[in-house]
Amino acid sequence: QGQLRESGGGLVQPGGSLRLSCQAPRMITSVFNGYTMGWYRQMPGKERELVANIARTGSPNYGNSVKGRFTISRDNSRKMVWLQMRDLKPEDTAVYYCSADSGRSSIWGEGTLVTVSA
Repeated sequence: QGQLRESGGGLVQPGGSLRLSCQAPRMITSVFNGYTMGWYRQMPGKERELVANIARTGSPNYGNSVKGRFTISRDNSRKMVWLQMRDLKPEDTAVYYCSADSGRSSIWGEGTLVTVSA
C-alpha cells in the first residue's frame, strides 16, 4: 500500500491541459526500473482502461482515444512517471490510476480525479 502516489488531478475546462504525476518514493530504484509504468482511467459505470504505458527503455504505448493528445514520460532516477494531457475533452473525465506492472503482478495507486467541464 502507498507505493504509488498520484497527484495533479482537478477541474479543467474543455481544451485545457493537466499534468498528472506519479511517484514511488518507497520503491527501490532497481525495482522501479524493471516495471512497465502506466496510467489507466476509470469512468463512471465503466471498466478501467489503459491510457498509456511505458517500459523502462521501450516506446510509449497509448490508448486510441488519447493518441496525439497525451504524452507519458518517466524518470527512472527519480522514480516518477508523468502524464501530460492536452486538449482535454469532457469524455476524459475519470479517475486516473498509476500502475506498475512487472509482468507477473501489478501495483496500483489510489487514483486522482480529473474532471473536464465548462
